[in-house]
Amino acid sequence: MTNEVRDTIIRINLEEMAESIDMVKDHLPDSADEFRRLGIVKDGIYKRTEYAIENIFDICAILNADLYLGVPGTDEDILENLVQHGVLKPETRQNLKAMKGFRNIVAYRYGRIDDELAFSILKEHIEDFSFFRDEIEQFLQSAAF
Repeated sequence: MTNEVRDTIIRINLEEMAESIDMVKDHLPDSADEFRRLGIVKDGIYKRTEYAIENIFDICAILNADLYLGVPGTDEDILENLVQHGVLKPETRQNLKAMKGFRNIVAYRYGRIDDELAFSILKEHIEDFSFFRDEIEQFLQSAAF
């Protein structure tokens, strides 16, 4: 695959992530009590957040491979490689590690999620997705990827 194609794949993933997060923002209520009562809409918020996080890690994996940053053992290795090579800021790595933890809770302990805590995390960190997108867009422009 050429870098142009991979650039397109990354941009598609960024767009899919942004669409998912826009849906989450559109349906996220103002309070944890309202959130808890959303029923199937709440489930959709969880799934769209999970999907957005998966898009992020797909993008990171593509960048790690295409920049020949080494064969990673884990997603954390990928993040470390991207920080060491100036693709991501260290604070972004921390945000992404936290996102991965949140995704794992949503994906693997779905029935036992603390809705109040999840609501708090979503409200506090929803803009981290935009920061990631901006950082990747800047990299793509500067690197002529």
